[in-house]
Amino acid sequence: MSETKKEILVVDDEEQMRLALRRMLEKEGYSVREAENGEKAIRAHREKQADLIITDIIMPDKEGLGTIVELKGEFPDVKIFAMSGGGKNSPDQYLRMAKGLGVDRVFIKPFNREDILSAVSEVLA
Repeated sequence: MSETKKEILVVDDEEQMRLALRRMLEKEGYSVREAENGEKAIRAHREKQADLIITDIIMPDKEGLGTIVELKGEFPDVKIFAMSGGGKNSPDQYLRMAKGLGVDRVFIKPFNREDILSAVSEVLA
């Protein structure tokens, strides 16, 4: 009996970042869906719950912190990773806030491929 693939929802307004994460995660055997902002991510997760959501913090339309609050409110057990390259503030500030909102891991962009993959396999184990 084959195990069903774990599904990851990647949320980032930068197409290149979504593509890079998709390729990296699919190569490891995960099923990946994408959303370019928080609104679309929440809609996608409501339609079909992902095992893990990896979201950027700074995005137009609906940024990551608001997305995390909404997702955690509706799906308290959802696993979420937050990532940020900073914006007007250093990424540390945003990621500290995300941690306070209950995300499972935080990453500063550009992140190390091995760090992400080991965190993903640990959280989805």
